[in-house]
Amino acid sequence: MSNLPLQFEIHPSSGVPIFRQIMDQVRAQVASGRLKPGELVPSVRQMAIDLAVNMMTVSKAYSRLEAEGILERDRGTGMRVRAVTTLSASVADRQLELRELVEHMVTRGLQLGLTDEQIAAVVKTVLKERRS
Repeated sequence: MSNLPLQFEIHPSSGVPIFRQIMDQVRAQVASGRLKPGELVPSVRQMAIDLAVNMMTVSKAYSRLEAEGILERDRGTGMRVRAVTTLSASVADRQLELRELVEHMVTRGLQLGLTDEQIAAVVKTVLKERRS
């Protein structure tokens, strides 16, 4: 398991609402075990600052995750991953979720006239940058 700090990012031009992007990323980090039961998520204020978005957008995402039973409010402390959460996924499930994104990326790379090796090199470069 990686000890890298939690990483969230948004893509305003993706067509996916920002609150939904935050929700999806929290779910993914819980499913992967990077966010563990009982662990605090970044505060609404901190997440809004880090992502340069409105605090209400983050609050909406957290409220919906709370309604889904993924997060719980800890008065005076913040939001944390529920101690008992049913959101966990096998490596195969997580790979399947990633596959859709990879299919889009590969299609775009082929449309740009890149070879398989050139597409793979881009993926390796991004992975290296994220891990450093």
